[in-house]
Parts: sequence; structure tokens; C-alpha cells
Amino acid sequence: MTVLDTPAWRHRTDAAPLLPDPEPYRLLGTPAAARLDPALLRTLYGQLVRGRRFNQQATALTKQGRLAVYPSSTGQEACEIGAALALRPQDWLFPSYRDTLAVVARGVDPVAALTLLRGDWHTGYDSRAERVAPLSTPLATQLPHAVGLAHAARLSGDDVVALALVGDGGTSEGDFHEALNFAAVWRAPVVFLVQNNGFAISVPLAKQTAAPSFAHKAVGYGMPGRIVDGNDAAAVHEVLTDAVDRARGGGGPTLVEAVTYRIDAHTNADDATRYRDDSEVAAWREHDPITLLERELTERGLLDDALRRTATEEAETMAAGLRERMNADPRLDPTELFAHVYAEPTQQLRQQEAQLRAELEAEQRS
Repeated sequence: MTVLDTPAWRHRTDAAPLLPDPEPYRLLGTPAAARLDPALLRTLYGQLVRGRRFNQQATALTKQGRLAVYPSSTGQEACEIGAALALRPQDWLFPSYRDTLAVVARGVDPVAALTLLRGDWHTGYDSRAERVAPLSTPLATQLPHAVGLAHAARLSGDDVVALALVGDGGTSEGDFHEALNFAAVWRAPVVFLVQNNGFAISVPLAKQTAAPSFAHKAVGYGMPGRIVDGNDAAAVHEVLTDAVDRARGGGGPTLVEAVTYRIDAHTNADDATRYRDDSEVAAWREHDPITLLERELTERGLLDDALRRTATEEAETMAAGLRERMNADPRLDPTELFAHVYAEPTQQLRQQEAQLRAELEAEQRS
């Protein structure tokens, strides 16, 4: 035995099974789509139509001043819905700031999901009750949190899987590396979904990484990488479900890259025409997730006027309720800034709260 054969040096994993397929995995429009459950396809369709309407309504609320900012996920709805529907009730979702649609599809009240973007609270829902972590505005910081929760669940023997969402820009953060490294070493039951929408704000993919794909990065950590057409709702759902099931069964983490596109600007504060051509956006509109699914449903005789009408009416009901409730001015208590910072407030926090209360009382007297 040489030193290169010792356990301290020897690599324990064959890299070949971890490599992603050369092309993104697809189902819609292929012969394999024939095996898909019609009920699943109808559910995906209803959720996609509702999600598109949610994006439209939230964008309008931003223009009306009811939201401070809104990062639209128009064009990425299949990724968001696939993430939400791949989980069981006891599992956890760790979203980024663009993933409000996934949070709503997971069952969180739409107004509560938008509370952070309204500027009222850091989050508008009970994360423990909803099994959904707060929307993460710092890039990739939610990934180590997902690994920690998944690892703790594994140590406790709990049947829990964590699914963490991140954009292509987030893969350049140190938190991305640290999360994947620890997840693989600990074989934590966690799945990472990279929504590769082409741009990290204005930075194109070519300037983000020189890797063949984000899914190829999985090999360096010792976990399998999968690459999927992020606009194919059925394929996204299947790949994520397989990854979640693998994690639940003790197989460890998986890195999934969904190739998709951000149709709208980064946020309402961004001018996307500065860094991309309209022709590029138009090309991706031809690969719209709703269009792809409608085509499949039509070819299989599963899309009729009743299904279209039901999906549209449910989406409009959701949007109307969201408008009505978001147009009501919330009653906020500024002193709540000091609540929930620590289990026991520090002396400094108590002093700051007392100072604020005094200023508010003085303002009321004047």
C-alpha cells in the first residue's frame, strides 16, 4: 500500500453516476409524457394559471405603491409549482426573495407571503407552522439553514426533507459552497434547486460561471446533479419528487438545475432593456410553461372549456382577494421592531424601545 491508497487520501465516490445528463430532462411533448397522470397535469395547469395571475397582480400592486418591491417569477412558474408540489406536509421549503409563488403554492396566505416585500415585517407568516422559512433577500443564506434543519431532522429520526431554492447568482456566494459541502458530508436529507433564469440581475450566465452547467458542480461535492427544462412543469415535478424521495430514503442531497428564463425585469426598480434584447425575451415566450402544458393537455384531449374556465375563475378570485386586502392600510406598531430579536431583550434593546416609546408619546401630545 502506498500513501495514495490510504483512507486519508482515497476518494470514495465514483464520479460518473453523479454527472448530469448532457441535455435538460424533458417530458412534455415527448413519448414519455403518455405515462403522466392526467390528474397531475390538470393540477399543474391550474397552479400555473393561478401563479401567472399572482405575478401579474403583485406587479400591479407594486406600481400602485402597495408593495415596496416585487421580484416577479413570470416565466419561472413551473419551477415554483414543482418545488411546492414535490413536498409532503411535514417537509420544509427554504425560498429566496423571488419565490413568493412557491410559498403561496405551499399553502401560505398570499398577503402573508407578500408582507416582507410590503415592508411591514421581516416575514408575515409563522415559519414553524407553515414549514416555510422566511423569504431570503441576502443571496444563498437560506441554504446553510436548510442543511442545518435537514441534518437535525436526520439526527432526531424525523421524516423531514428540506428543499432549498436559489437563483444562478446565488451559486457564486460562499454560502452555496458551504451548504453543499456540509450537506454531502453529512448526507443530509436536503435538495437544492438552482433556478437558472439567465441573469443575476444584469450579469449573464456566461460571466457567472465557466462550468458546463450548474448541475455539474454537484460532482465536486459528491452528490448527484440533475438538469431539467425549468419550463416543463411535469419534468420539474418528477425530477424534484425523485430527489426528495431519494433524500427521504437516506440517499443524501441532490443538486437540481432548472433551465428557465426571467421574462420580467429583475424587480420593478430594474430596466432589463439595458442588458438584454427583446428578441431574446420573445424567443423564451415561445417556450412559456403554460403554453407547453396547454399543448400537452390539448393533444391528449384533457383541456376543455370547463378546465380553462375553472382555472381562470379561481385565479381571478385569488387576485381579487389579494387586491382587496392589500389595499387596506395595515395598523403597525413601531415598537414591534424590538420583538423577537432575542428570547430575552438585551439592556440596549430595552433602552432603545423606551426611547422610541417616549418619542411616539411626545409626537402624540404635540
